[in-house]
Amino acid sequence: MQDFEKLGVFYLGKKYDLEEKRLKDELVLYKSKDLTTHAVIIGMTGSGKTGLGIGIIEEAAIDNIPVIAIDPKGDLGNLALTFPQLRKEDFLPWVNIHEAANKGMSKEEYADAQAELWRKGLSEWGQDEKRIEMLRNAASVRIYTPGGSAGLGVSLLRSFNAPPREVINDKDAYRDRIDITTNSLLTLLGFNVDPFTSREYILISNIFEHIWSKGQNIDLPGLISAIQKPPFDKIGVMDVESFYPSKDRFSLAMMLNSLLASPGFKAWLEGEPMDINRFLYDENGKPSVSIFSIAHLSDSERMFFVTMLLNEVLSWVRGQPGTGSLRAILYMDELFGYLPPIANPPSKAPLLTLLKQARAFGLGLVLSTQNPGDLDYKALSNAGTWFIGRLQAERDKEKVLAGLEGAAAGGKFDRERTGRILAGLGNRVFYLHNVHEDEPVIFSTRWVLSYLAGPLTRDQITALTSKETVYEKPQPVQDNIPQMHKPGVFDETRPVHSKSAVPVLPLQIKQVYLPASGIEPGNLVYVPSVIGAADVLYSNSKLGVAVSKSYTLLAPLHEGPVPLNWSEAEQIDIDLRDLDSAPLEGACYADFPDAASKAGSYEDWKRLLTQYIRTNLCLKLFYSPTLKLISEPGEDERAFRIRLQHLAHERRDEAVEAIRKKYESKLDTLEERHRRAKQEVDRQNALAAQRKVEAAVSAGTALLGALLGRKMISATSVSRIGTAVRSTSKAFTSGQQISGAVETLQSIEAQIRELQMELEQQLEKISAGYNVMEEKLENVEIRPISSNITVHFVGLAWVPNTR
Repeated sequence: MQDFEKLGVFYLGKKYDLEEKRLKDELVLYKSKDLTTHAVIIGMTGSGKTGLGIGIIEEAAIDNIPVIAIDPKGDLGNLALTFPQLRKEDFLPWVNIHEAANKGMSKEEYADAQAELWRKGLSEWGQDEKRIEMLRNAASVRIYTPGGSAGLGVSLLRSFNAPPREVINDKDAYRDRIDITTNSLLTLLGFNVDPFTSREYILISNIFEHIWSKGQNIDLPGLISAIQKPPFDKIGVMDVESFYPSKDRFSLAMMLNSLLASPGFKAWLEGEPMDINRFLYDENGKPSVSIFSIAHLSDSERMFFVTMLLNEVLSWVRGQPGTGSLRAILYMDELFGYLPPIANPPSKAPLLTLLKQARAFGLGLVLSTQNPGDLDYKALSNAGTWFIGRLQAERDKEKVLAGLEGAAAGGKFDRERTGRILAGLGNRVFYLHNVHEDEPVIFSTRWVLSYLAGPLTRDQITALTSKETVYEKPQPVQDNIPQMHKPGVFDETRPVHSKSAVPVLPLQIKQVYLPASGIEPGNLVYVPSVIGAADVLYSNSKLGVAVSKSYTLLAPLHEGPVPLNWSEAEQIDIDLRDLDSAPLEGACYADFPDAASKAGSYEDWKRLLTQYIRTNLCLKLFYSPTLKLISEPGEDERAFRIRLQHLAHERRDEAVEAIRKKYESKLDTLEERHRRAKQEVDRQNALAAQRKVEAAVSAGTALLGALLGRKMISATSVSRIGTAVRSTSKAFTSGQQISGAVETLQSIEAQIRELQMELEQQLEKISAGYNVMEEKLENVEIRPISSNITVHFVGLAWVPNTR
């Protein structure tokens, strides 16, 4: 297999000749960025649509594109079954013993046969063990079983947290978030609600709006309490009691309480939070394939979870910068019931919104279904790629034809010819319609790299996920900066001797008091410390860094020759304007060293603070030599690597597009010269012309396919140019002397060889130049100079403590 994986194309299979019922040699390579306009896969059971879907996910993983996959049937867990060595021992735990028995084999014999079958199948499609290894190393596969215990758990508590401020400020997005959350929760309780008439919907949505608008979170126990005692008096113009009497509200609260108290529901509260970023990337920033297996759930539970997941995906999308490259994929293996043409289940609104908006942010949706009637027509109009497999009924074909005709948007579409093609499709043979290409393609799907063992059992999922651990969210780079604390009780270990009288200090000494929240004045002791506040500019013109940071440091005081050491300071999260200028009455005051009562000491400590910052508080960043990019302040290595991966995809896609434009005009020139050569050959000798022009057209077609067609600049396509050139030369060894045409075509051959070398060099450069996954990042430390350190305040801080 040629190394086209890093060129932004997915190897889907080979072209298929429907009339001759045979495979062609031509590979079908799908540009990954085309998936930003979404795709639908339609085919009856047994058509091969799940295999195609798994193949697309494999290609995405190899290209370092993360995937979230919703798996209602349990088939997608097979993506975790990758065996680079193709040993029978690897296949043995996963083979179907019933299939083995039906074939008269032992389990071991059948495992050996399956290993050989996979080795042969991969070889026939130009793949090998190395490509399996590449897939395995490119992305981690995790299987989640929400509401169950077989796989990794998912906690839904976070889903009732207040949305980000940017969502709250966007009225449409905020309204959608409230509507989707309320609707999905009520669906789980068995309600089929109307947002305009349902009391349950109106009450709960108002509770969410009231709580979230204050930036506060709410969990299920809090929601139950709020239903019984709403945090507002009126709904609309009516008081709450008139609109929804307390007796009826109690019944609703009891339903939620019973759900919460149910032993089965505890599984919904355990596991990883609903954090899309964590589902897309692992703890090291490597792309993940996160599979959400929901086959074990009831219909209402499936709808609840899928809607909540889509809700979180929508929020994640709205927080991403715009892009024209593929950032991630959301794959759904069976769409029936989630996006119907007439009904409005809770999942429909977020799906439609994602189909309309996600493309601008690089999220591609791939939706698979058995029946085109399962999909809303608005959704079909937003899909730029259609994979059509064997259909079950004539009416299904008519619906697909209508959808394809609409997707053509006034372009060329031969309905009659397309109907004949769809009628002739067999297993694993698909009709590919891509709005980004001029012509549809008939192809057969490639052999998948993962072992297709069928739907995984509970025990198999447990075996696959038993070694998985939920990682903790990495902390930002600390920059050698003292750990930040919320202001509160200072951790004072030295003995405290307190006095009730307020200490009298020189007026030149600035005194402030940290807030003493939660401490009764009779138990309050103020402990003296030194507080310093400074602004620091970190600047490096070579790296293009100019970052300002503010520090508020709190250092303890000691008796002895060194009463203060800034290296013992803690960074506190407080604004100087929030500090009190006077103490609370009734408080006592701890002793302090004599140095703290001298105004001159604070000038010395101010100078030492500047020195401490210059020497110790450096700014730590990461630098990517490949992309010549530096991390943002506070951006950890994981977040930086994620950003680098997508930026590499964007630059790679731009480089590919630049090559296409560069060679397009050259190709046009070559084709024009071939046309003229053909005219000359035709004029001299018809028979010779036939042989020679066929060869010339072969070369031109290879170039066209490489630069402008579906196999754009893939190494496989480029290599075919050499074959075409050789056939051209061979055509002129028949002894016929057509000197003018020969000279013309030989000149073109030389140009083709030169063009081939240029393309190969460009391909190698692109393939190697944007691989940042294994890149070793450089650590960069930027220290401030004294003139860039501004100390605003150094004074005596009284820190609250208890007696």
